[in-house]
Amino acid sequence: MKHLVSIRDLSRQDALSLLSSAQELSQVNERSIKKLPTLRGRTVVNLFYENSTRTRISFEIAAKRLSADVINVSADSSSVTKGESLKDTAQTLEALGADCIVLRHPTSGAAHQLANFGWINSSVINAGDGTHEHPTQALLDALTIQQKLGEDLSEMKVLIVGDIRHSRVARSNAILLGMLGARVEFAGPDSLVPIELKNLAASISNDFDVSIANKPDVVMMLRVQRERMLENFKDSQREYINQWSLSRERLQKLAKRTLIMHPGPINRGLEISPEAAEDPRSVILQQVKNGLAVRMAVLHRLLSEEQ
Repeated sequence: MKHLVSIRDLSRQDALSLLSSAQELSQVNERSIKKLPTLRGRTVVNLFYENSTRTRISFEIAAKRLSADVINVSADSSSVTKGESLKDTAQTLEALGADCIVLRHPTSGAAHQLANFGWINSSVINAGDGTHEHPTQALLDALTIQQKLGEDLSEMKVLIVGDIRHSRVARSNAILLGMLGARVEFAGPDSLVPIELKNLAASISNDFDVSIANKPDVVMMLRVQRERMLENFKDSQREYINQWSLSRERLQKLAKRTLIMHPGPINRGLEISPEAAEDPRSVILQQVKNGLAVRMAVLHRLLSEEQ
């Protein structure tokens, strides 16, 4: 395994192996000395063309926990602002010693280009590309569900709610959770659940309250990605809250064991109420914590096996 661009790069066994490895590596983060020598001498570059807190910092900490050298490059402080292409930037980073490039990019398919067009020999990890995929987010979400509800996800009902159209998280989760046997349902307004995505989910709902009545095991709320939407969304924001927000009232209708998830950052009061975000069933901070273990597992798999 050289790259992780899409969940489709993984077999079911690959995914289960990574989740198992992440669970083991999570114990490192509980020790007094949170360090392993595994990737000593390796260099990981976080190349982010979009702002990020959770993903970039967790990749940075994950690489350092494995003793790799880490360089963070943001597009707005690099030669990208002078018109340098992704290809030239990546080749420059590799010439400077990058063994792995963790890429976040606003264009869908950018990570695939970097990994498969023969531009570089370094490993590539997709940290989110446009509206395409975010594979490590799906892995950390699956790990969180396993920890809370059991390792076997067969027939587990996972409801993914909101802005499906613009969500790389929804795509990667639907592929991975389906691969692991879960029944994934998308719920959202017609304008935000495009027809081409319907083959990724077991079912589609246009009524959040009906979906809640079906007692899902997991409710995964998605951030409304206003930066990728038209300005006229402001006109329908109140309607969105009424129909699609995990409000205090809807929170009371969830089963006692239902997990509440969100990839962050949260728009409190829009897609999720403060009460839901802070409910005992919320595992949002556990997702963040598991992101570190999953990214350690992915880096370990890609770089320790590469000779």
